[in-house]
Amino acid sequence: MHSLTINIKNELLVDKVVWLLNHFKSDGLEIVSNEDIEDLKLLSATQNEEVMSFDEYLKNENRY
Repeated sequence: MHSLTINIKNELLVDKVVWLLNHFKSDGLEIVSNEDIEDLKLLSATQNEEVMSFDEYLKNENRY
């Protein structure tokens, strides 16, 4: 897989570039924003953490 970062200053041009890239989605192109990548990295880092049920979290909510 290859990754490419495109920096665009002009907001109107951003819309045009995204419009163009969307035409390649059926060929396997994936468009991911930098913000989404950061969120995915943070989510991935939590994969090895201990899992706590929501009910357990609520019981301990005020302890943290």
